[in-house]
Amino acid sequence: MKVNRRNFLVGTAAATAAAALPVTAQSGQDSTAGKRKPNIVIYHSDQFRWDFLGANGLNSSTRTPNLDALAAVGTTFTQAVTNQPVCAPSRSVLLTGRYATETGVWRNGLGLRQDLPTIATEIRKAGYTANYIGKWHLAPGQAGEGGGRGPVKAEHRGGFLDLWEASNALEFSTHPYEGTIWDRDGNEITFNDEYRVDFLTDRAEKFLRAKQEKPFLLVISQLEPHQQNDLNRMVGPKGSAERFINAYVPPDLRAFPGDWHEQLPDYYGACESIDASVGRLRKILDEEGIADNTIFVFMSDHGCHFMTRNEEYKRSTHNSSLRVPLVIHGPGFETARQIQEVVGIVSIAPTLLDAAGIPVPESMKGRSLMPLVHDANARQHWPNSELVQISESMTGRAIRTKDWTYCVADPTGVVAANSTNYHEYQMYDQRNDPHELVNLAGRKEYRQKAEELREQLKNLIVESGEPAPQIEPAHLYP
Repeated sequence: MKVNRRNFLVGTAAATAAAALPVTAQSGQDSTAGKRKPNIVIYHSDQFRWDFLGANGLNSSTRTPNLDALAAVGTTFTQAVTNQPVCAPSRSVLLTGRYATETGVWRNGLGLRQDLPTIATEIRKAGYTANYIGKWHLAPGQAGEGGGRGPVKAEHRGGFLDLWEASNALEFSTHPYEGTIWDRDGNEITFNDEYRVDFLTDRAEKFLRAKQEKPFLLVISQLEPHQQNDLNRMVGPKGSAERFINAYVPPDLRAFPGDWHEQLPDYYGACESIDASVGRLRKILDEEGIADNTIFVFMSDHGCHFMTRNEEYKRSTHNSSLRVPLVIHGPGFETARQIQEVVGIVSIAPTLLDAAGIPVPESMKGRSLMPLVHDANARQHWPNSELVQISESMTGRAIRTKDWTYCVADPTGVVAANSTNYHEYQMYDQRNDPHELVNLAGRKEYRQKAEELREQLKNLIVESGEPAPQIEPAHLYP
């Protein structure tokens, strides 16, 4: 049976879920008369692996006490995945609740469609301010082509029209200890001899310390632990790499060559700095008396496989690319819980609008996670499947379920927004091979499961607005 993924709750299940939600998520009215709507802070780390969050319990070396404390009181989505594992497309999905082929940003260097509702445009309609600090990556033009390195024009800011202190290509306008971002009027804001994470945190502190007359959305978009592109390496704070020189190596990396031998110490150090930044901002929220009425989201756009799966760091269908940390705390997310269902970042914008009691635009194809958080019955009916669109490394599509990853690719090798002709490429059993060491595509004993996944993937592709594709089976091995 084909399921409407956005409105999958029907009958008594829908009624039960609605009853379980806070009043703000049902009707847009505050549960206490005159109570201010909740502020929203989205802390966006770049290329932060899901298993480097200590609360997920899979890494003995990572040092994330502040993020672990956040997870201890909030909602952790342990099976969160990105719907497009590359920087700009992923960001477009996050902000619009739509797939990258619909946002105008199916690869890096393209501009976000100006006609699409975003979380910023919708939240401003409800009386909020929409504020942004850090890496943007959604203005047209590759780095070095004008739009890539300079100030971002207002029409290319996706509705973030209040505080704006950002760079479209932060990895090119800054280095780990110096650089430039721009304010809303195009004026330079520079820093020197301060770690980039701390500099952007300073800017966020300045905003949070100022009395805000209206409820606000604040996005803090860090570059770390992403590599510094022109140095071709990750860069942690000074001295941090030495402390992680013999750190834990995740099992999915150990089996393959790549550059993890050189990069992991700095990566650990950069993740540690992100954690310290989160702790600092949460402390500020508490000191300013607004923590209890602020929804705080920690997430990442994609993971990092350290050149073990292709010739760079992401753009693959593996867990190391797809799985991301996602922790939410605040009104509607106060109870400590772990959600095991598969969710995509395409659902973050609808969820936050719903939690704030703001209508979710019909254009958004993600679905609110609020029923999943508050109603056990909703979990029983959750689709547990996410569409993944791959670009730049190949033209590919994948379905990620709890038990399987099934990926197809255009066999011509042409990189385009989409294709109508795919061949089976990869298939991984997540139950028995969570580190994805054995590709099962083409194995006869898995043919029936491959056929099931192929049909599910086709349905997801069509639901995303793409044309129905042909998917040829892989060569069958004896």
